[in-house]
Amino acid sequence: MQRKINLLLLLFSLLGGGIAFVLGELLLDREAYNLPMIVLVGIYFAIVALGVGAGSLAAETISPKLNGQSWKLRYLGTSWKMLPLAVVLLFGLGTLTEFLYELNFGGIRPVKNVVMVIDNSGSMLESDPNNSRYEAARSLVQQLDEDNKVAVVTFDHDASVVQPLIPLSKAANREQVSSVISSLQTTEGGTNISGALTEAMTVISTDGANRGAMVILLSDGISEFNTATELTEYVDRGIAVNTIGLALDDPSGSSLLQDIAGRTGGQYYDVADAGRLGEVFQQIYDRLGDRTLLTERSDATAGSPYYAVVRILALILIGTALGLGLGIVFDNRHLARSFSFGGALSGLGAGLILEFGLRGDTVTDPMIRLLAVLVLVAILTLFTYIVPVGEGTLSRRGRSAGASSRGADSINSPRRNRGSKGF
Repeated sequence: MQRKINLLLLLFSLLGGGIAFVLGELLLDREAYNLPMIVLVGIYFAIVALGVGAGSLAAETISPKLNGQSWKLRYLGTSWKMLPLAVVLLFGLGTLTEFLYELNFGGIRPVKNVVMVIDNSGSMLESDPNNSRYEAARSLVQQLDEDNKVAVVTFDHDASVVQPLIPLSKAANREQVSSVISSLQTTEGGTNISGALTEAMTVISTDGANRGAMVILLSDGISEFNTATELTEYVDRGIAVNTIGLALDDPSGSSLLQDIAGRTGGQYYDVADAGRLGEVFQQIYDRLGDRTLLTERSDATAGSPYYAVVRILALILIGTALGLGLGIVFDNRHLARSFSFGGALSGLGAGLILEFGLRGDTVTDPMIRLLAVLVLVAILTLFTYIVPVGEGTLSRRGRSAGASSRGADSINSPRRNRGSKGF
């Protein structure tokens, strides 16, 4: 039994996967395309199928080692026509698995209510002389989805609710919140983080709907606060407090904010320059309830083993479907079987890379996705090595015809040769 591997196929498939990655990353910008993430993930995997399929066909066109010259002469055009079918298959499965991955189980609620808690103490005159925190807060209000509600709490030595929770389904409500934020002014008081978080919880509790909530707390100081006791309700209700430390010179201030974020499942952001607050608020928005197959989980499911398994299984299915799609493109059941098995293994590798790689801080998310795509493609195409080709065994029609020209044709045809038998 002769086994061959087409290194050109590996090279062109990796190249196609790399190009698909670049196009897919552009699609992940929801602001530019305004499409649901379920659709974008489906398109992402469809593009991967297109890139890998086109690369594989181009390689076999140049050097047809898997199917032979007869396939190139007689069926190459048909294979190119079958490529859209593989693309549609990956789009459908990518959309379906993303839909399942975004479902909420075990009482988990997506974040819909956002409470901004802003430090207005006297020290802000030095930490944020240009009031960049207000501009960042207004920008966030404009970006939030229509099904979000937002509230604003300010604090110095006291805390007050300057804007109760209000739905953003109407443009007038967004303008109202922005106007309230624009009217805020720095005071001369101290820093009462305890009172601020108490007021924030009161605001959240007044909303009768069973909706997930999140707090964004910005401060440049420190106050008396017992994180072991005063955060109990936040922890029990699964409400994350994302904290921003602005120009903190006292290490105890950053330690307190880190502890608050850590105990509630939020993120801590250390900002030395107030001019970067807009960038930080943008990061918080990008992570708002984010749970997709292609990005880090940043909601209540961040450490969930259940969703980890679902992601890995989804990638195994996608890898298998990609392999099956290539088999359909080449119209070869032996290649389909080999590609599908290799696709399942490559999907497992890609799923593990996404699940554990996206949790780290040393490598950016796009680089993790690129690595996952390349691993998916490499393992899949390397599995062509286990496909028996060129065995020279007659098909049933070839054996019945003996040495006739009809039998000879069946040896050369990839649809009749046992090593390249069509569907």
